[in-house]
Amino acid sequence: MIIVMTSEATEDDIQAVVEWVESQGYQTHLSAGEERTIIGVIGNNRPLDEGQVARLPGVERSMRILAPYKLASLEMRPEGTRVPLNGLRVGDKRVALIAGPCSVESRSQILETAHAIKEAGGTALRGGAYKPRSSPYSFQGLGLAGLELLAEAREETGLPVVTEVMAPEQVSLVAQYADVLQIGARNMQNFNLLRAVGGTNKPVLLKRGMMNTMEELLMSAEYILACGNENVMLCERGIRTFETYTRNTFDVNAIPALKARTHLPIIADPSHATGHWEYVGSVALAAVAAGADGLIIEVHPEPEKALSDGIQSLKLDRFADLVPRLRAVAEAVGRTL
Repeated sequence: MIIVMTSEATEDDIQAVVEWVESQGYQTHLSAGEERTIIGVIGNNRPLDEGQVARLPGVERSMRILAPYKLASLEMRPEGTRVPLNGLRVGDKRVALIAGPCSVESRSQILETAHAIKEAGGTALRGGAYKPRSSPYSFQGLGLAGLELLAEAREETGLPVVTEVMAPEQVSLVAQYADVLQIGARNMQNFNLLRAVGGTNKPVLLKRGMMNTMEELLMSAEYILACGNENVMLCERGIRTFETYTRNTFDVNAIPALKARTHLPIIADPSHATGHWEYVGSVALAAVAAGADGLIIEVHPEPEKALSDGIQSLKLDRFADLVPRLRAVAEAVGRTL
């Protein structure tokens, strides 16, 4: 259930409602909008008496949320969530542009890439210090040394850092270096990891699992939100189908479908979706046209020498050439880049 307070409700009114709800055995989550405060009521299978709720001070109305995800539902925050990132609020009018290599490989590689992304108009730098790989013999990332190089790139360019965290015990370390904690597709239902990032104050980029439904993605987001971290971004990165011409199948349907159900911003990953650099630009343009709040694109100075995902990485000049095309599509649908 959510309880919508009137625009005239005072802090004392809100606190009185919170105390009454919690006295009934429920947890509460406040969502303060520009005009109204919404109180989310979570837990306890015994339904609240809506008549009693209506008589509480400052209450405008109450309504039940039928979806299994409560805090992630659009009803909880109809004005939408805005996640702060490098001077913009992801989920607002401006489309975020996150770019960088799959893996941090060397100081020269990450610094050259970061400067090129900044010059092209990028919002943030992505790069993996810890890499989940299908083969135990593949490059697993530089670990702490990779985090330190990302921090150096941020110091030189001003670009905030987006990097993946793979296990609960890594969260505190990665959070010291990262501006955004990424949860990869393989860890979307690692519930201990979701709780761990939910206990931080860092924005979280939550990727959809390659074989997961949208509802399962939203339920994973619910874990993070329930732990108190409201700055969650969802990422559509393609799902596994019978198709073999691309690495995955980009589910462009997910962008409007999720926006109809959640207040959380939606990021699109055309690199993992396609698996081939030749298709990345077209899918990125389609994602912006469909309403994505941001893009995360793999970029590398020498993709042919990349230690991971080189085949789907754009060269620096190709990324720079793509940016004005993205800007044109964004403006055509009432956004900016």
